[in-house]
Amino acid sequence: MKNDKKTFILIEAVLAVLILVLAIVMISEKRQDDRYKISVVVPNSDDRQWSAFKYGLRMAAADNNIEMSVASTAETLTAQEEERLLRDEIENGADALILYPVPGEETEEMLQEIGKKVPIMLVGSALTDGEDTVFPVTEPDHYTMGKALGEELIKDYEGKLDGKTLGILSETTDSAAVISREMGLRAALADSNVRIRWAVGHPFTEGGESFLGVQPAVDIIAALDDSSLTAAGECAASDSLHGARIYGIGNSTEAAYYLDTGVVECLLVADEFNLGYQSLNEIAKELDDYLYHMQSIEVYHTIIRKEELFSEENQEILFTMSQ
Repeated sequence: MKNDKKTFILIEAVLAVLILVLAIVMISEKRQDDRYKISVVVPNSDDRQWSAFKYGLRMAAADNNIEMSVASTAETLTAQEEERLLRDEIENGADALILYPVPGEETEEMLQEIGKKVPIMLVGSALTDGEDTVFPVTEPDHYTMGKALGEELIKDYEGKLDGKTLGILSETTDSAAVISREMGLRAALADSNVRIRWAVGHPFTEGGESFLGVQPAVDIIAALDDSSLTAAGECAASDSLHGARIYGIGNSTEAAYYLDTGVVECLLVADEFNLGYQSLNEIAKELDDYLYHMQSIEVYHTIIRKEELFSEENQEILFTMSQ
């Protein structure tokens, strides 16, 4: 009788262990099937300026076992279009959102409402310049980038910019990123005696190069974003900029091409791979731990000259641009 009782207890223990193992396996399989979903919304998402950014997103999604998708978007987005996209992504199962914000108070109000439903990480630009924002943002130090661009320009002219004219070009004039970059550029050039002849913003969709071609002639153009830089490069390649020297901020293979061919004098490249990787990695932490609060993250930038473009240290930058 005692042996039967011992055998029964042993069988029960074995069954309990088997049930526990089975439960762990089922939970593990459920987690694998029910991965978190993160949706990414940026303007003109198919443009090659986002290649390194999307590569970083894919790597972080793989490392965190997350399902990530980038919404297909038009070249420019209004606040209303961005809101519609974000709500559609949530309706389709997005657990969190990563987005480049359309500038304006309307966007901030809209995101505060959507942020009550899912975590939001901004990328590339905060909503406001020089003020605390409700949402964390992964971005480079835009002011420092603009200042570095001006310093490279001064270096090339050996400080002798008296009588030289400058045009400042950007895709938009109201984003916090561009405002900060222009402030940094102007600060660097404050004592240089260069004359800023114009500062314009224009969405460089079809026909954008024509807009640039009719601006008053200047000696130097400072392009503050990739779209502006590639548009300026295209105009210069067709001899439509009256010999202006181009300095700019960019992150596409086209920007690197214009540097390589000597059309662009100096290129500043933000670490777009880490822009994607760190933004998704940070939001994954909050999804895994409801007590965790996302932090803003700063990514670095690199100054590249033609003679350094294919150096060993810049190979990784070129590789991520081409993915």
